[in-house]
Parts: sequence; C-alpha cells; structure tokens
Amino acid sequence: MKFGVTVFLRTILVLIGIGVLAFLLWEPQAEGVNAHATIFEIYFKDPFVALMYLPAIPFFTGLFHAFKVLGLAGRNQGYSRQAVRSVRTIKYCAIAIIGFVVACELMIASHDSDDRAGGVMMGVFISLAAVVVATAMTVLERAMQDVVGSLPPGKT
Repeated sequence: MKFGVTVFLRTILVLIGIGVLAFLLWEPQAEGVNAHATIFEIYFKDPFVALMYLPAIPFFTGLFHAFKVLGLAGRNQGYSRQAVRSVRTIKYCAIAIIGFVVACELMIASHDSDDRAGGVMMGVFISLAAVVVATAMTVLERAMQDVVGSLPPGKT
C-alpha cells in the first residue's frame, strides 16, 4: 500500500478518535437530566453515563489496532500474523461494543422515561455499525489467514 494512502487513513482514524473523545466529554453536560447538575453528580450518580463510557474502551482499543494494521500495511506487512491478530482484536472489540450497547438499551428500557426513542435509536445505529465492522473484520481475518497460512514460515 502506498505511504500517502496509509498516512491519510491514519489521519482519518486520529480525527475520528478526537471527535469521539470530544463527544464523550461534552455529551453528559448536554444531557437534559444533567442540565443543572454538578460534575460529581453527572459522573458518579448517573449509572447511564458509566455505561456510556464502557463501550469507549473497546472502541479506542479497536481504533488503535486499526491504526496498527494501517502501519503494517504501509510497511508491506499487511499479510502477517501480527496483522491477523490485530484484525481479530478489532472484531472482538466490535462484538464487545454490541454487548455494552445492548446493556445500555436494557437500562433505558427499564427506566420510566418519556423519551426512550432517541436513546434506543442511537443504540440501534451504533449496534448496526458495530455489526458491519465485526462482519467485515471476520471476512478480512479469514482471507488474511488463508494468505498467511500459505506463506513459508520465515516470510510472516
């Protein structure tokens, strides 16, 4: 893969990471329930915020591994055992995000609220994106394993 393409894609990943981090820091203060709450009340008395931050761990882990795969591809090592492991980690991170979003959705459904539809729809969109990523990484992992399995032992 050309060096310029990998630098561009890595820059996009960094911008996505910065955007998600900014959203995670801004959203709790903008939430209607926490409009007049203190920082302590926002982060320690609202269990939904904690459940919202939990999927950020596998998200940023997956983002790091995507960055790593692009670095390997830039060095012409895109078909290596290390790249296969990183793609597998991205797949597991996407599956973990789906699990955390389902937990958040169950929490939203259990609370008596007038505005469940917005939160549920955001969860559906996030889950759909994570399903697409997990599926794509599964297909990519199998294709990479076929290539890596056919290489001589010293070439990976």
